Parts: sequence; structure tokens; C-alpha cells
Amino acid sequence: MRKPSLGKSFAWKLKLSSIATSTHRLYQPEAQASRQSRDGLRRAAHGPRSRKGGGHHGVRLSSPTQNLPSWLRACNNNSQHIRPPSTSLFTPLNVLLLGVLAYTTYALLKPSRPATLPREEPAVVFKTFTPQTLLPFNGEDGAPVYLAVRGRVFDVTKGRNFYGPGGPYANFAGRDASRGLAKGSFDEDMLTKDLEGPLDTLSDLGPDELEALQGWEERFLDKYMVVGKLVAAGDLGKE
Repeated sequence: MRKPSLGKSFAWKLKLSSIATSTHRLYQPEAQASRQSRDGLRRAAHGPRSRKGGGHHGVRLSSPTQNLPSWLRACNNNSQHIRPPSTSLFTPLNVLLLGVLAYTTYALLKPSRPATLPREEPAVVFKTFTPQTLLPFNGEDGAPVYLAVRGRVFDVTKGRNFYGPGGPYANFAGRDASRGLAKGSFDEDMLTKDLEGPLDTLSDLGPDELEALQGWEERFLDKYMVVGKLVAAGDLGKE
């Protein structure tokens, strides 16, 4: 058997070495990419390693918000500066509610004023007046205001502004106002001049004047109190 020559053996070795080098260069980028991918996953899980030492003691753990977007990290930082709601009882709202509660309690529990009964009007004594005795009731010096209509004497003190001193009907105060009301005149000529003589019979009044006088009489009866009757001075004591 012939031995292979050294030249041919060296050529084969050189060829095999070239193939191995090419194969290593072909698969080296894939291995490097795989190694970089593993390193990236390890850094994402454990964070970057500290420069001092290795292992778990050299690992610096990343913040929970390190991988969040910038706008979300800003919101998280702002929320850390928000003060928690006050737990004090003396808040403005509680003070207001306490004031309302106190006022309501006072309004419910405060003593009520004793009920006051309306003052009763003094009893009216029905009297008989003559033109002379009726005259003082003209409202002067705080006196009551009376006037007569067809023999009835009315207490018109409640209408002092109209029938008292200075009022539009002041001439009728303390007098027989029958003729003046029938004719719608407030002149003194409508009043009886002779206080000691007979009363005015009103016999010369027409139907319209009598109707007007009746209207006034009904108004007085509805609004004012009858306190007596008017008779002539000569007829006093004949009843």
C-alpha cells in the first residue's frame, strides 16, 4: 500500500480548516444575537447590574415606575404630593351643619310666649241723648266721636280720621248728620241750629235724598256700633 504524500495531507487539512472557519463565521451572528437577546431579557427582569461586584448583592433593582411612559410617571409623582383629606371634625361644612342644628334645636325648645287674649271692648251702655248732650262727643281732647242718623247715635271713633277734628266730616261730630248726609253737603247750614228745639223731621227731602240717607244709615249699621238714640230736649223723660 502506498502512503499518502505529505503535500496532499497538508492540503486536505488546510481545506478542512477553511470549511470550519467559514461555518463558524456563518453561525456566529446568530449566536451573538441569541446571546444579546438573553442578556436583554435578564436586564429587563433584574435591572442593570451594579458596577461593584456581581450576583444578587450587586444587582440594583429598578423602580416600579421606571419602565412607565413619561406622562404616567409625571401623574404618579403629582399624586404623591396630594395631601390626604383632613379627618378633623372642625371643617367649614361641619361647623355650618352644627350651627344649623343648634339653631333648630333652640327654635324647637325655646319657651313660647303665653297666649294673650284680645282686649275686650268696654261694655256699651245704651243711652238717650239730646242735641245738647250729644255735642261734647266731637272728638276734641281725645273724646269719643258720636253722630246721629235718623234718631240713632253711632260711635264712629274708629273713623276718627274722617269724623274727628280735621277730618272731612268733622262738622257732623256730636251732631245730627241726617240732613247733610241726605243732601251730600257738609256745610253747617245742614245742622240743626236750635239745640233745645225739636229734631229735624226731614219731611222736605225727595226720594233720591231719602235713598241716599238710607244708604248711609246701612253703612253705619254695618261698620259702627249704635250707642244710643237721639230725642228732642222737650221729649226727654216722656218715655
